[in-house]
Amino acid sequence: MTSVTSAPVPARVVLNQADIDRALTRIAHEILEANKGSRDLVLLGIPRRGYPLAVRLAEKIAAADNTVDAAAIVGQLDVTMFRDDLSHQGTRPPYPTRLPRTGIDNKVVVLIDDVLYSGRTIRAALDALVDLGRPRIVRLAVLIDRGHRELPIRADHVGKNLPTSSAEKVRVRLEETDSSAVGSPVNEVVIEGGA
Repeated sequence: MTSVTSAPVPARVVLNQADIDRALTRIAHEILEANKGSRDLVLLGIPRRGYPLAVRLAEKIAAADNTVDAAAIVGQLDVTMFRDDLSHQGTRPPYPTRLPRTGIDNKVVVLIDDVLYSGRTIRAALDALVDLGRPRIVRLAVLIDRGHRELPIRADHVGKNLPTSSAEKVRVRLEETDSSAVGSPVNEVVIEGGA
């Protein structure tokens, strides 16, 4: 009896650089519309890839509203020590939490992440946020929502809904954090694995 092994499924690009840029432009306008402008707005990116996405979104918001200083509304929220899966994951270095100068009290805080999957990272972010202040509203923006939620969490702003199997991996590759095999920067979302 012969066993048949299937060849690995090559990674599929589902968003390229132009697609990511369009999705972020749309999300930036949705954030402004939901907030009825830019007043009291704070964008907190979750490391690693949520932070560069937050910086890009802040720049797009500033381009749409010339009263906004992009650097003044963006920050980084590390959730490492608030995760409930620390004992199941490999060691991960904490990143610094950096809040905008104005803080988060009574602000409209938009958490930014690259991929929404189980919801556990966002639960950790909400726990971390409570330790830092009391926002008036907390919203969530993600580049990719792939489903498979384990907690009752949903994004307010989504770049792309991407139905996947749990056997697949969704990889967001950004020039700020990643490079291609040949060392050039990449800006893409790929799906790896699956059948």
